[in-house]
Amino acid sequence: MKRRTLLASGAAAATMATLGMPARAQDKTKVGFVYVGPTGDGGWTYEHDQARQKMEAHFDGAVETVFVESVPEGPDAERVMTQMVLAGADLIFTTSFGYMDPTLNVAAKFPDVKFEHATGFKRADNVSTYSARFYEGRAVQGHIAGSMTKTNKIGYIGSVPIPEVIRGINSAYLHAKKVNPDVEFKVIWIFEWLNPAKEADAATTLIEQGCDVILQHTDSTAPQAAAQEAGNVITFGQASDMAEYAPSPRVSSIIDNWTPYYIARTQAVIDGTWTSVDTWDGISTGMVEIGEITETVPAEIKAQAEALRDSIADGSYEPFTGPINKQDGSAWLGDGETADDGTLAGMNFYVEGITGDIPQ
Repeated sequence: MKRRTLLASGAAAATMATLGMPARAQDKTKVGFVYVGPTGDGGWTYEHDQARQKMEAHFDGAVETVFVESVPEGPDAERVMTQMVLAGADLIFTTSFGYMDPTLNVAAKFPDVKFEHATGFKRADNVSTYSARFYEGRAVQGHIAGSMTKTNKIGYIGSVPIPEVIRGINSAYLHAKKVNPDVEFKVIWIFEWLNPAKEADAATTLIEQGCDVILQHTDSTAPQAAAQEAGNVITFGQASDMAEYAPSPRVSSIIDNWTPYYIARTQAVIDGTWTSVDTWDGISTGMVEIGEITETVPAEIKAQAEALRDSIADGSYEPFTGPINKQDGSAWLGDGETADDGTLAGMNFYVEGITGDIPQ
């Protein structure tokens, strides 16, 4: 089991939460964060923690934050959340899909505490949900990948086979296929959000199978390192910029910018205006950012990718626009038809052209 560590903005707060002691007098708004990985993962958890720090700085002493990293998705998560509540937390952000039921369970016991669950779909009077339209960024990555592959083989490292990850694979494939009809996707699932050893092994396997482009929906920089070692392979940062691997192999990235959301929701708690909502934002609001496209990408391809990004941002283009068939050849979207949010939120199928099965 991974070691769990609790850190906070002050030593007193850390001691309080670690020991489960009663909170001090409520002189500050206290906000907790539950992380599935370590803050140094370079990806998903790193970016959430950067947003936490920026949010705390924004409130200039009026808000105190605590976090626990590397919390398994299960009973341990309930224990950690309960500790935070008993230590005086007013608001708790739980930042992984598998925290969904634990969040609801703890929220039911503490109706006066507000909870925000990332990437889930279950809400309650004191539980909001929030996520980003990562698939919009995947469209841009897919365009670059399809345009730059020389082997026509693109590898994709999948984490957990939930709709969020499946949407990304489909979006990347569709946009790679638009610019390169000969492109082929090879998907390897590791069934974890973060496991650097498995991520590196998956990247190496895909490269050995002839893939010269690697995309990932996993949390560490291990695939970047594997591609760098192999040479002549390009990659894309996931959740964070991963710019230490630029200009190559990492040629661009999807960056999750949670800071404005964390500020707004904390402010709502301070103001007493917080209500349970479902938020799903993307490139248009800045929750999804496209990291620098490096000089490794030819100027013409870069310009096309930036134009695609801008068209998604201004709403003139939707990544899932028909005609699109499902993997079995059955019609899904007609010519010019766009996917509704309900279908996207529950996506459990590959689009036509992707081989292999989605694990159950």
